[in-house]
Amino acid sequence: MSLNYLKTLIAIAFLTGSSLMAQAGQPFDTKAFQQAQAAGKPILIDVTAPWCPTCKVQRPIVQEIEKSTPNLVVYEVDFDSAKDVLKRLRVQSQSTLIVFKGANEVGRSTGDTNPASIRALVSKGL
Repeated sequence: MSLNYLKTLIAIAFLTGSSLMAQAGQPFDTKAFQQAQAAGKPILIDVTAPWCPTCKVQRPIVQEIEKSTPNLVVYEVDFDSAKDVLKRLRVQSQSTLIVFKGANEVGRSTGDTNPASIRALVSKGL
């Protein structure tokens, strides 16, 4: 990618009020998730919805944790469109955070917006 192209993308994002970094993590992909589990990686599943005010509060917290924890794999699951994933993960509400250490679920919370307790939750997978 050229520098001018990146500058143009940033300018468009700024002018439209959107953000190139609005998403925390990467979109959930079953195969990639299973590979991360098999590799024993710490994983955070962020179940979110664009209309959810709690999710909007969680987003910068999750982004900061992701940024400061390079070995953490973060997957974002859209509450409105990923019903099959929600069923497999037994999720009933948006703003749910699930932590895995490899294949084992080690923690889960719903509706938590306290940065310290979200960090503590994520630390269970590290």
